[in-house]
Amino acid sequence: MVILRNTNQGNEISELVSRMAYFAELREWDNRGHLSRIRAFCLLLSKQMGLSKSESEVIAIASMLHDVGKINTPIELLNRVGDYQPNEWKVIEKHTIDGAQFLSDSHVMEIQTGKVIAESHHERWDGSGYPYHRKGETIPLPARICAVADVFDALTTPRPYKQASHPLDAKRLIENSSGILFDPVVVSAFVKGFDSLIKLKQTP
Repeated sequence: MVILRNTNQGNEISELVSRMAYFAELREWDNRGHLSRIRAFCLLLSKQMGLSKSESEVIAIASMLHDVGKINTPIELLNRVGDYQPNEWKVIEKHTIDGAQFLSDSHVMEIQTGKVIAESHHERWDGSGYPYHRKGETIPLPARICAVADVFDALTTPRPYKQASHPLDAKRLIENSSGILFDPVVVSAFVKGFDSLIKLKQTP
């Protein structure tokens, strides 16, 4: 991946992606903190895995688009407190496909990568995820990175329907899911950078 851009172009793309992601999810909750943390987590994980600075920054910016498909999800499902019926789960899961369609046909690297992440960040290493039950390295790397970042933030963030898990409990769950739900290489980077992730989590 070779990216040649001046600083102003990079900043403009970052702002555009951030605003697009925020407005897409605004009906569900004020997600600015979540998007900022996902971006920071993905940047750290990518660097821990030895990706280049430019690759890491593209993945980090693109990760904010992971749930952009929720713009099509019925608001009554987004705000539901309680269990979903099987047919409702299918509607919820469709946000991955909708997000990929929304972001398709772009020539901007961050949006191209956002498409990949939106479509596959709920896929799981053992094939138990959705929407296509991809397994292992058939899941694109940016999506495998975002999957760990997203789950960690979801576990450790309080919501109206749940309390936040302690970061160490979330760490243990993710470690125990290495090679099952998550890419072992990404989990290794997560464990290695855990102290730094905690500091990012605590940043306002």
